[in-house]
Amino acid sequence: MKIVIPGGTGQVGTILDRALTAAGHDVAILTRRPARDREIHWDAETLGPWAKEIDGSDIVINLAGRSVNCRYTPANLRAMMDSRVRSTQVVGEAIAAAARPPRVWLQMSTATIYSHRFDAPNDEATGLIGGTEPGVPGYWANSIEIAKAWERAQEQAETPDTRKVGMRTAMVMSPDRGGVFDVLLRLARLGLGGPIAGGTQYMSWIHGGDFVRAVEFLIGRDDLAGPVNLAAPAPLPQRAFMRVLRAARGVPVGLPATRWMVGLGAFALRSDTELLLKSRRVVPGRLLEAGFAFDYPQWPEAAAELVRRV
Repeated sequence: MKIVIPGGTGQVGTILDRALTAAGHDVAILTRRPARDREIHWDAETLGPWAKEIDGSDIVINLAGRSVNCRYTPANLRAMMDSRVRSTQVVGEAIAAAARPPRVWLQMSTATIYSHRFDAPNDEATGLIGGTEPGVPGYWANSIEIAKAWERAQEQAETPDTRKVGMRTAMVMSPDRGGVFDVLLRLARLGLGGPIAGGTQYMSWIHGGDFVRAVEFLIGRDDLAGPVNLAAPAPLPQRAFMRVLRAARGVPVGLPATRWMVGLGAFALRSDTELLLKSRRVVPGRLLEAGFAFDYPQWPEAAAELVRRV
């Protein structure tokens, strides 16, 4: 198949590009800074010559959007919002204008759209959309509004001949340098992988191999459209998550961090505490109902496999 991946040069795009190319597909990457064959320039804002890659393609997988690993200043929040919404809108415009539009448009979204909660998991049918939870910093609602606007931009695109799927994706775990697993493993190796602010907040995740297989599954299932959670079925509290990772790496101790220590660390790393403190208890209701079988449904097996590959 001809597969176009806007914003495909980051960690998740690299995982998909590697797997889909190895499977024999013709993969084109849209990026602001093309550096290799199969990379085409776009500005993620306006229609241009890049749109001809979408005309006649089979699949579009839009991953574009500014990284969330930053300080949540008003300027950065606006950049996160604008980069997601506008890139999604312009992909929709390219599909709408295509003489031969793709049959499927997979759009990146985020598991962060769900409520900060501990009492029950969030699936697509019964999950609570966040933004109004008591007892959390008010600015956390910005992430929810960005996620909702991101999904709304795809929903409102007039592409009647293209099936649309919104991928509410948890942390994608792969051994690639610079990804979230690389960061967590480095913390564990340094002895810093202990409980954060008590460690009861849930962490949702998905093994990179299962992420690729879920994408392929969604491409092949014409009956699936709308939001789909891409997360392993067994999220677990941060304390347990990091304990398992330390065991897989052979690190006996992980120093705990209080909330104020997390604040200092996030400031030093130019990141935000929401990424560490929000409880993301997300499960893949629709994937499981559709018959998708995870290779790595449990974190101990996934962590051990990822550490071996590192």
